Amino acid sequence: MTSMPLAEELLLLAYDDQTGKATGSRIGLDLGMAAAVLVDLALAGRIAYVDGYLKVIDPSPIGDTIADAVLAKAADDEPHTPAQWLQRLRHRLRTRVLEDLVARGVVQDVDETQMGVIHVHRYPTTDPAFEAEIRKRLADALTTGALCDERTAALATLLVSCRMEPALRLPADEVARAHERLEQIASGAGFMAGGNLEDSIVRPSVALVVATLSKAITAALGAPKPA
Repeated sequence: MTSMPLAEELLLLAYDDQTGKATGSRIGLDLGMAAAVLVDLALAGRIAYVDGYLKVIDPSPIGDTIADAVLAKAADDEPHTPAQWLQRLRHRLRTRVLEDLVARGVVQDVDETQMGVIHVHRYPTTDPAFEAEIRKRLADALTTGALCDERTAALATLLVSCRMEPALRLPADEVARAHERLEQIASGAGFMAGGNLEDSIVRPSVALVVATLSKAITAALGAPKPA
C-alpha cells in the first residue's frame, strides 16, 4: 500500500474507528500532526535544522498539497524555530487532513445535530486497510525487535512526544515491551543498527529535525498530569 503523509497516520491512530471521535489529548494530536508535516518535508530532503531554525534547503514540491503549501510558505518567509512552526501549523490542520481523508474514502464525515442547533462531526473509518497497515508496521517495530525504517521511527517518536501510546491498542502482554521499545526509538537507539551512529538507518539530518520537534512538543504540552 502506498504510504500516506505522517500527519494522516497520526490522525488515524488517534481516532476511534467506530465512534469517529478523537481519543487522548487534542492539543497533543494537533501539535504532533504539525510536526509530522515538517518531518515529511525533512524525509524528502526539503528542510533541515540549521542554527536553531528549520530552513528550506530545497523548495521543490513533494506532491502533497498540505506539505507543499507549508514548504512554499517557508521558502518565502523568515526562518522559524521548531516551536514557532508547530504553533503556526497546528491551527485548522486537523480539519484539512480530515477533509483529504474523507475525499479519498478513508473515513466518512457523519454530521449530527445535537439539541437541534449544534452540529457535531464524527469521522468513523470507511476503509480500514490504511490504518491496519500503519498498526502492523508499528507492531513489527515495537514487539519483534526489527530495525525501524525512517518513517516508522519518526512516527513512533511522535507518538511518545504526543503521549499517544494508548492509541496503539496492543495486547496486554505486549504493552511493556512496546513501551520500552518506544522509549528506545524516541531516544535515538531505535535509529541505529548495533548501536552505532554510523550505521544509523535514519539520516542524521532527519533525526535532528525529529528530535527538535519532539522537544518542542514536550515543552508545549508541559508536565504530564498525575494519574
